[in-house]
Amino acid sequence: MITWARPQNIDDALRYSRIFYNGSARFNSMGGAFTSLGADLSSINMNPAGVGMFRTFEMSFSPQLQYHNTTTTFNNTLSDGYYYNFGLSNAGLVGTIISDKSGSGLVNLNFAYSYSNTNLFYENSTIEGVSENSSMADYWARVSEGIYYQDLKYGEGIAYDAWIIDTITGSGATSYGTIFSAYGDKVPTYGQTQRRYITNYGYSGDHSFAIGGNVSNKFFFGTTFSVSALHYSGHYEHLEADYDNVVNDFKNFTYTNHFDANGTGYSLKFGAILKPVEMLRLGFAVHTPTIYRLDEYFSDKITSNFDNNDNYSSENAPLRYSYTLTTPWRMLAGASIQLGKSGIISADYEYVDYSKTSFSKASDSYNYSPENESIQSVLKGTNNFRAGAEFRISSFYLRGGYGYYAPAFKTGEVNEDLSYSTYSGGIGFRQKTFYIDFAYTNLTSTSKYFMYDDTPCLNPATIHSAKNLFTTTFGFRF
Repeated sequence: MITWARPQNIDDALRYSRIFYNGSARFNSMGGAFTSLGADLSSINMNPAGVGMFRTFEMSFSPQLQYHNTTTTFNNTLSDGYYYNFGLSNAGLVGTIISDKSGSGLVNLNFAYSYSNTNLFYENSTIEGVSENSSMADYWARVSEGIYYQDLKYGEGIAYDAWIIDTITGSGATSYGTIFSAYGDKVPTYGQTQRRYITNYGYSGDHSFAIGGNVSNKFFFGTTFSVSALHYSGHYEHLEADYDNVVNDFKNFTYTNHFDANGTGYSLKFGAILKPVEMLRLGFAVHTPTIYRLDEYFSDKITSNFDNNDNYSSENAPLRYSYTLTTPWRMLAGASIQLGKSGIISADYEYVDYSKTSFSKASDSYNYSPENESIQSVLKGTNNFRAGAEFRISSFYLRGGYGYYAPAFKTGEVNEDLSYSTYSGGIGFRQKTFYIDFAYTNLTSTSKYFMYDDTPCLNPATIHSAKNLFTTTFGFRF
C-alpha cells in the first residue's frame, strides 16, 4: 500500500465491490452455482426467484471456521502467515404467504430473510527481505520535492520529524535526502532488512429480504432488497532495520499505518427461473449497484532509532472521512440439469464491470475525480464462472464445485493476472424435517504487492493466499 493524501484508492474500491458468494454448506460445496437452482436460503442473495421454489416453512443457520494461510516471497526470502476466524456464513428463514395446490396459476408466493457473508477480509501476512537499492524513505523524499519543510504532511511529514528524511543543504529547504544518503551528502547505501506485518480483518455481508413466486411450476420470479454491512480494518507495520551496520548512523525505523472503514449499503436484486422441461432449469438475475455510505478513520505514526542513541517518535492527528461508494451492476445467468432423483449438475456465468465502481462525496466537499479516473483506467469488466454437482445416495448427498473469478485489472497493470479459484466439496444428510450438511472450500490467489511506490528500484512481493472455509449447516422444515 502507498501512503496517499486521501486513503481511498483503487484497492479499496475493488475490495468493497468484489463478492465471493458464501452461504450454506450445500451452496458452498457446489461452488455457489445456484443462479438456476433455488430452494436454498443462500440463493436468495444470488437469484431471488429461488424463493418461489420452497414449499414449506424452513429455517437454517451455518456456522463457519476460516483458516487463512499466506506465503510471501520478497527478495528471495520466504515468509508465512496465518489467521483463524470463526463466524456465521449464512442464516435465514422462508415462509408462505399464498399457497394453491391446484398446480396452475400462482401456485405459491413466499417471503424470506437471509443473511450471507459476501467477503471475508481476515489476513495475517509477513513480507521480509534485505533491500539492496530502495527504502520507503526514498518514496517520502520524492513526494516531498518542491514543498517547504514546514508544509510537509502525511507520512512524509512525520518522516521528516523523525529524521528519516531531511532537507538537502543549499536546496532552499524544498529538496530532500534520506538517512541512507546522509541527507544528500553521498551516494545512498542500502542493505537494511525490510519487514512488513500486515493484519487485516473484517467482513461484508448482506441482510436480504425477498419475495418470490411460483407460476404453474414452470416460471419462478422474485425480488430482493438487501441491506449490506461492511466492516474493515487495514493495518500494517513497516520496519527497516540496519542489523549488519551497513548504513551510517542508522539503526531502524518503524512506520505504522491503520484505518477502519464501517458502513451500510443498499441494493435490489431481480431474478427469474424457467423450467421449460422437467429436467432443465434456466436462471437469470440482475443486481443493482450497492450504494454504501462509509465512515473511515485513518492514523499513522513513526518511530526511529540511531547509532548515537537518539530516538524520535511522531504521529499525525487522526483523520476522519465520510464518503459514498457505488459498486458495479451484476448480471448472472445459469443452467442446471436434474438427473431424476439421482442428482443435479449446475453452471453459472456472471459479468461485473469493476471500472464502473465510483467514489462520491458524502459530508465533505471532495469530488473524488482523480480516484474515479484511476479506477476507470486501471480496472475492467470480468467474466466469472461457477459449476457444481450433487449426487444422491438414499438420504445422503455427495457434492463438489469449482469457481473462477477472472482478473479485474487491465493489461499492463502489475496484477493483470490476479484471478481467484475455488475448489469445494461436501456431504449432506437429509430427512423430511431436518438436514445437516458439511462443506470445505479452498479459495486461492497469487498477487503482486508493492510496499510503497519506488519503481523500478523496489521489487514487488509475491503473496500466495489460500482461504480454507469449513461450513456446517443445520436446517429445519415445518
